[in-house]
Amino acid sequence: MSDNGLTKEITMPQLAESLVSATLNKWLKQPGEAFEAYEPICEVFTEKVVAEIPATESGVMGMHLVHEGDVVEVGKVICTYLTGAKVDASSEAAGAGEKVVNGTGAVRVGAGQHHAASISSSTEITADKLRSVAEQVGMLYNNENAPMRARLSPAVQRLASEYDVDLKNVQGSGLGGRITRKDVLQFIELRGNVTHEALKQGADVINGGLSAVVPVEMKNSQLQYQQNEEQLAGLDQSLAADASSVSLPVRSSGLHLSESPRVPHIDVERPQTVGDGEHFINVTPIRNTIATRMRQSVSEIPHAWTMIEVDVTNLVELRNKWKDEFRRKEGVNLTYLAFVLKAVVNAIKDYPIMNSVWAVDKIIVKRDVNISLSVGTEDSVMVPVIKKADQKNIAGLAREIDDLARRTREGKLTLEDMQGGTFTFNNTGSFGSIQSYPIINYPQAAIITFESIVKRPVVINDMIGVRSMANMCLSLDHRILDGVICGRFLQRVKENLESYNSDTKLY
Repeated sequence: MSDNGLTKEITMPQLAESLVSATLNKWLKQPGEAFEAYEPICEVFTEKVVAEIPATESGVMGMHLVHEGDVVEVGKVICTYLTGAKVDASSEAAGAGEKVVNGTGAVRVGAGQHHAASISSSTEITADKLRSVAEQVGMLYNNENAPMRARLSPAVQRLASEYDVDLKNVQGSGLGGRITRKDVLQFIELRGNVTHEALKQGADVINGGLSAVVPVEMKNSQLQYQQNEEQLAGLDQSLAADASSVSLPVRSSGLHLSESPRVPHIDVERPQTVGDGEHFINVTPIRNTIATRMRQSVSEIPHAWTMIEVDVTNLVELRNKWKDEFRRKEGVNLTYLAFVLKAVVNAIKDYPIMNSVWAVDKIIVKRDVNISLSVGTEDSVMVPVIKKADQKNIAGLAREIDDLARRTREGKLTLEDMQGGTFTFNNTGSFGSIQSYPIINYPQAAIITFESIVKRPVVINDMIGVRSMANMCLSLDHRILDGVICGRFLQRVKENLESYNSDTKLY
């Protein structure tokens, strides 16, 4: 937070070393609301993790400079706030939905919400200064050159490009004159038929924005403005009636010098609506992140795919031997996943190129084997990371798998839990899948899946026997890897899994 005279600013913090931006998920404090030091003011979303940004000191929220859902660069200002006035929530002068700041003077600080605000003579904040701040806020809403007006989301830019809309002609209804997708759609619909009512709605938006922090005196001037608008509306009707009675010469073509060329009406595709039996689902920040990553992966990485069949009969017997004792001793379940991960990690150590990323003119081979583990939640997939998995035994992997899976489903993952993955593992067999084609977790080089264990008749030494069989599927980045190296890698995984026996140690 940086000092800026009467007001202070809050910037997007760098929550992790590699973080360059984050999505503002939700505002927890609205303009005019008081907050204490270390109280969360907003939620941000990054790497599929929601984190809270706390205040470093007490104050009153000023303006939100970014919208919920906006992607914000680290270090960029997200809001302003006022300091120096202490809120007395216990004052008897405060009615329902009101708070009192030591001093005098009522200030409207939120739609449908009046706080009795006052300024102590012992502080540096005065009524004149508050009025000055309110005037600056009003300028932000009215000024077409306001800084927020130039901030355009990708959706707005794409829509404007599709329908050839000059955004200089679009009235922004967002904070600081920011142009929203709704503004562009309204402009397209009303293009060539701009009415006085449309301009009136724009004025209403401005009035609504000003009501957030404008003192009562300015609200009175707004009321006078509205009365003037009503008088102008009556004058418009009178002029229209007079104009209709005037006879004008008829011409076949051309425009008078006093006229502006009429914009031809263009039929545009309406926003898609739902039919009977259908409904919309809002795209959450998590789903949007998944969509972005998947699109980036399939568009930038040339995927190739291969599969191998593994006899896991000995693994099934080994797990059955230890699972009850392990549960009593460790308090967590001993799943097949820990054994399979150990086999995969040991194979990566033999073929380190599997643990790499593409860097344009170089291939970066990672030193640590950090396994990204796909964990399904109710409505999405999270990928927490087991750090330095090659240094853990089977028991250690089982404990970490249980911990990450539990915290994922409880929504308690941290940003650190989601970062640093070098190779992804997905246990698709838990859903009964026997074969899958996974998409690589960008920018990693490969992703492997362990499919469902199925008992099947198998020919062994010219004899038919019932064995527990499972498939393992591998998607690879063909810029880095090829069929030879991946075939050898899968063969090593198969050897590791089939080498388990009753003497295998968990610790």
